[in-house]
Amino acid sequence: MYQVSRWSAVSTQTVLIGWAVTVIFPMIWMIYSSFKTDQELFFSPWAPPVELQWDNFARAWSKAHVGDYLLNTLIVVVPALLLTLIISAMAAYVLARFEFVGRRFLFYMFLSGMLFPVFLALVPLFNLVNQLKMLNTFHGLILVYIAYSLPFTIFFLTGFFKTLPTEIEESAIMDGANPYQVFFKVMLPMASPGLISMGIFNFLGMWNQYILPLVLISDESKYMLSQGLAFMLFKQFYENDWSALFAALTIIMVPTLIVYITFQKQIQDGITTGALKG
Repeated sequence: MYQVSRWSAVSTQTVLIGWAVTVIFPMIWMIYSSFKTDQELFFSPWAPPVELQWDNFARAWSKAHVGDYLLNTLIVVVPALLLTLIISAMAAYVLARFEFVGRRFLFYMFLSGMLFPVFLALVPLFNLVNQLKMLNTFHGLILVYIAYSLPFTIFFLTGFFKTLPTEIEESAIMDGANPYQVFFKVMLPMASPGLISMGIFNFLGMWNQYILPLVLISDESKYMLSQGLAFMLFKQFYENDWSALFAALTIIMVPTLIVYITFQKQIQDGITTGALKG
């Protein structure tokens, strides 16, 4: 029995190490390739750069307009993320803590949004946004991001709010706190692990979103990072500035890595807490 468990642990660790190498190596290769010249990329792709080419990042930022694409993405993602979290938290708190007619029906209505593939809604979504005069606008894309992020976020946070102890909430009510004070000053801070987990999850999804901006944004000056990267790749077949493309990829990847590494413990705590208490 001990021998079996030992081999099981060894095989599991081997698979995990292999998976880690598979994921990490392409990122490392992309980062040091972003410091190479075009000649080094094609003739010595696996060797480290002979000399660090910082000019690649300058060209990617200005000439390839990565700075503009980054700013556009932040303008959309930051308010969409904040509004998604606050709206989802309020809805989830009500669904988890209050009994009222139609509560389960409302919960399942939100849940049904997770079953609807985004690709099936592209044509009606385009027509709706067009009728609302929101095509090629940041606020139109923000509203669409929020709408597609709400179902899963509400589903997750509803389960998380159900796991929180009721004693503290009842004590706050007995001390004279109104419902808004109970939610914002008591329940919301207690739900911070779940909020952080959903914040990172939604941030990564919004940051890497491609299909929605592609359908709703056609103005090049308002491209998101994903659109800008695809546009840069298309132009490389004519401009042959591949080193700038690798630099742009590195610039785009770094924010997501920083966010995930910074909040890694909070993400694990939030998901683990919800799983164990659920």
